[in-house]
Amino acid sequence: KILEYYLNEVPYGGNVYGIEAAGKTYFNKNAQDLTLAEAAYLASIPQSPTTLSPYGRNKDKLEARKNLVLSRMLELKFIAQEEYDKAKNETVVFIPQATMGIKAPHFVFFIKDYLEERYGGEMVENGGLKVTTTLDIGLQAKAEQFVKEGALQNEKDWKGENAGLVAIDPKTGQILTMVGSRDYFDKMIDGNYNIATANRQPGSSFKPFIYATAFNKGFTPETAFFDLPTEFQTTCDATGKAFPGHDQKDCYMPDNYDGKYRGPMSLRDALAQSINIIAVKLFYLAGLPDSLKTAENMGISTLKDIGVFANNGIRNPYTGVLKIEDVSGKVLEEFQTNPQEILPKNTTLIISDILSDEKARIPTFGSHSALFIPGREVAAKTGTTNNNKDAWTIGYTPSVVIGVWAGNNDNTPMKKGGAAVAGPIWNKFMNEVLKNLPNESFEKPELEIDPTKVKPALRGFWQGNENFFIDKISGKLATENTPRETLQEKVITNVHSILYWVNRDDILGPAPLSPAGSSQFNHWEIPVQNWWAQNKEKYRVTTWGEKPTALDDVHTPLSKPVVSILEPNETSIYSYDQKIRLKISSSGPFPLQKIDVFINDIYLETSEIPFVFSFIPRELENLQDTNELKIISYDTAYNRSQTTLNFKVQ
Repeated sequence: KILEYYLNEVPYGGNVYGIEAAGKTYFNKNAQDLTLAEAAYLASIPQSPTTLSPYGRNKDKLEARKNLVLSRMLELKFIAQEEYDKAKNETVVFIPQATMGIKAPHFVFFIKDYLEERYGGEMVENGGLKVTTTLDIGLQAKAEQFVKEGALQNEKDWKGENAGLVAIDPKTGQILTMVGSRDYFDKMIDGNYNIATANRQPGSSFKPFIYATAFNKGFTPETAFFDLPTEFQTTCDATGKAFPGHDQKDCYMPDNYDGKYRGPMSLRDALAQSINIIAVKLFYLAGLPDSLKTAENMGISTLKDIGVFANNGIRNPYTGVLKIEDVSGKVLEEFQTNPQEILPKNTTLIISDILSDEKARIPTFGSHSALFIPGREVAAKTGTTNNNKDAWTIGYTPSVVIGVWAGNNDNTPMKKGGAAVAGPIWNKFMNEVLKNLPNESFEKPELEIDPTKVKPALRGFWQGNENFFIDKISGKLATENTPRETLQEKVITNVHSILYWVNRDDILGPAPLSPAGSSQFNHWEIPVQNWWAQNKEKYRVTTWGEKPTALDDVHTPLSKPVVSILEPNETSIYSYDQKIRLKISSSGPFPLQKIDVFINDIYLETSEIPFVFSFIPRELENLQDTNELKIISYDTAYNRSQTTLNFKVQ
């Protein structure tokens, strides 16, 4: 009798209670008409109705539980071996889940999984919890529409029948939309499986994490690598042929998406154009452990966590919950930000600067591609896995991160990948979201590099790494007095792969004493030397013979302009409202070109001939009784000098 009561009242998820209702809900049968296998499934579900839901993402756990039920029945001799074998191998079909009254189903079950893990199944089913989520239901409806339309089109065009989409606010980590398939209730595509939380291969969408690691170590967007056919397996020769005693299948000579090779190119262009060969080389130099650590720190378990780049290196763990209250109204948990600094701000700004560079990506994606959003600065990256099994487009502004996956749940290859498949869905939804968001631009990164401190190989010179500087005006060897404006760098032509000039363990340090000691050196060097032999006639060659012996004599301590301040002066006392006109005199071998004016170290103006400048003391910031006037003067040869004077105000 107790068992009877239990079976009539036990929860099966949602509003389904009792074995009779469960039979109707899952199989459209009365309990007495269930097959042994169907009954075994229904005996399994009550242990954890959310986790073991046949419409959820844990079908393997439900299957294991059903088999356990059958095994125990066999052990206890409730069924014979023949019945056991038949029931275990029976293909059971659950009827489609009812569509009435459920919105954003993948998100709903994502939240239910979280609640059950945190509070237990009994509390979730019967505890009367009130849950306020982060979901934007209006955007969710648009996302579901665009995903379904895009997936149906992809099925026709590229043989990719499914897609998923997630949008988050990178400033908070709050999930705004979650679409786990084109149709949760479409059993033909396994629609109730949440692709948005699945561990799919990221393909090229992983590249920004490699580049971020490399930039942290000292590489720059202008560092040049050679995009040439390169064998990376050291048990094979540089042409991709296995050495005797080794398997040819182990050789690894990756292609680019278009089968072309571009010779020397900057890391900016290589990332923007998703060049595979350079990414593999950079992966080697950045280091596998460090690149994976960067990704792990950023939380790259799903497409949602690229938000670290959008948020200037700060990671906010993603969440779908704003508040949870119990049946009495007591707040059990409430959203609070938990920001964590993962990457240096400038590194993330560099990545965003590259991924939003429309000009840099044109050679791969074309002008105004699916990654382009008119009137908006948007960073975007695509990804494609081997044989076009997965297609990604992930993009962001400072206000929103949107990731789209397209493909087939069973890993069936598509006819194409990347932007062609996932891009149109991403583009439509990004345009929709941005309608109601401010037009924010990315902060510009600090890209200025001192050429006297950072070696040429890291600054974009693929021709060599040995250099000297001349003065452009005198044509002679530069000195410490040569201004930056007239400094010209000459790099000696000595073409090698980057491994010749950069030590993997000390990127910013001197060139390796024995570059051939690297196991990869010959594999990278041989293609470079072959390329240079075929292309050297196209480039000017610089030799040590061009280095001047005479020193720059235009820029010397005696060449600097001599400037005297005549007005204001140190003896007069000026009133707060008095208009003071600057008067100067100058001498020197070159005419004065311009002056920068500062008072109390605050810049006021740059003045050029005839040097007309005036000010009223009361209008100045940080005005004091005694004030310092500073003038930095530049002549036509860019010699500079500094003059100061104190004046008094009462």
